[in-house]
Amino acid sequence: MAKRVAVIDIGSNSVRMVIYEKTSRFAFHLLHEAKSKVRISEDAYKNSGNLQKIPMERTFDALRDFLTITSSFKTKKILCVATSALRDAPNKKDFILKVKSELKLNIKIIDGSKEAYLGGIACANLLPEQENSLSIDIGGGSTEFSTINKKDVSNTISLNLGTVRLKELFCDKNKIKEAIKYIDSELEAIKPGKVSSIIGIGGTFRAISNAIIQNSKYPLNKLHGFECSSSEFEEFIESILDADETELTQLGIKADRFDVIKPGALILSRLLKKISVKKLITSGVGVREGVFLSDLLRSSNDKFPSNYNTSVRYILDAYIPDINFSNQLNILSKKLFDMTHEHLKIDKKYRSDLAIAAKLYNAGSNIHFYSNNKHSYYLIQSALEYGFTHSQILLIATLTRFARKKLPSDTHMQNYTLLLPNKETLYALSYLLSLSVALLSHKPRNIDFDFKFSDGTLKIESKELLYLTKEAVSKLDGIDRFKVLFN
Repeated sequence: MAKRVAVIDIGSNSVRMVIYEKTSRFAFHLLHEAKSKVRISEDAYKNSGNLQKIPMERTFDALRDFLTITSSFKTKKILCVATSALRDAPNKKDFILKVKSELKLNIKIIDGSKEAYLGGIACANLLPEQENSLSIDIGGGSTEFSTINKKDVSNTISLNLGTVRLKELFCDKNKIKEAIKYIDSELEAIKPGKVSSIIGIGGTFRAISNAIIQNSKYPLNKLHGFECSSSEFEEFIESILDADETELTQLGIKADRFDVIKPGALILSRLLKKISVKKLITSGVGVREGVFLSDLLRSSNDKFPSNYNTSVRYILDAYIPDINFSNQLNILSKKLFDMTHEHLKIDKKYRSDLAIAAKLYNAGSNIHFYSNNKHSYYLIQSALEYGFTHSQILLIATLTRFARKKLPSDTHMQNYTLLLPNKETLYALSYLLSLSVALLSHKPRNIDFDFKFSDGTLKIESKELLYLTKEAVSKLDGIDRFKVLFN
């Protein structure tokens, strides 16, 4: 696969492009993103689905500029897909041939089931693992659903529900009762069985979630992976449906979504009345990422290898200057956890978070050595994007921020109470990482000491002097019921 790949998604409402760069076989990061609200489907649904001249011209112009961008990044591969608006348009061939002839760009129209599958594999691979979840991707012309159970995607379906479609056929004519009847009729095709959560894809879901985050003063500035209770989400949707434009602004809805937010909210409202779930999860990924992943993972059944995380690998590839030290920290922290977690009353679920914090602890030094902790903290909050809950991301970032320094401050814990574990657990995990770093202060090629833990005391044994190690350990903030002795 090419090192740099562009993915273009021509939707009913917007045309979007992302450019990804691979850093190793399955690791990648976003280089560039572009979007234009061309609304290619404008006035199509009231004209038998036919694309209109001006919307097609807007889309063509956006695609031409997208290709200029891909050229500037020296992108070797371009994958371009189109969904509902082109899929349904009787005159789609005119547009496709014009783009191919004049821009040398091949547009692949994907059917509804494929669109649902691509959004599903993006969520299955790039969100924390879910069981029996239903993904919903509300677009301008259609809405796609898939069932996600761990890494498996099934029951893919596409319905003729979309924000622009509903707007033009019903909402512009103030036919809300008719819109509800139409939505409910379409949703009869959804037979999901038992559903634990709903995963929301697309602009409508992201806009609503972003507004909820703003209104609740949520402590982490991250949309992908945001979780919300069903009751809170439903209440916010009702506020949107009852709001005028001034009230929508106050709720945090941007002006460019005023005309389509209510049709999208209405679809979600009717779905939540049909399906009872405890939580909703926001996905920052969708069809574009699915297109990229289906190409990247084509030889592995559209799944990452077991126990593989692309974000962790990307940070290791791009920012860790000493992989040997990173691996040693990872091994040592896990051994210390296994020996001490019962004594310190730490839940086993935190073992992997501690290990990843150890592995990524030194990432910030490649930005600025003297500010390693600070840069690791911000880098992990931002770049540990895929496969982790917000609580995991913040915990891992927090552990690196305070490693080999003071224990986490009261102010920090108060600011992030919603996402961090209790004080005793956080102190214990923070100390174990700091202790791991301190024990490797002399940077041995291989770990050159043994250790045993009993009755709250860690005994270190080595044939080496370990002068720097002893000094570093002595400077650490201690925790209750834990001592370190050197023999």
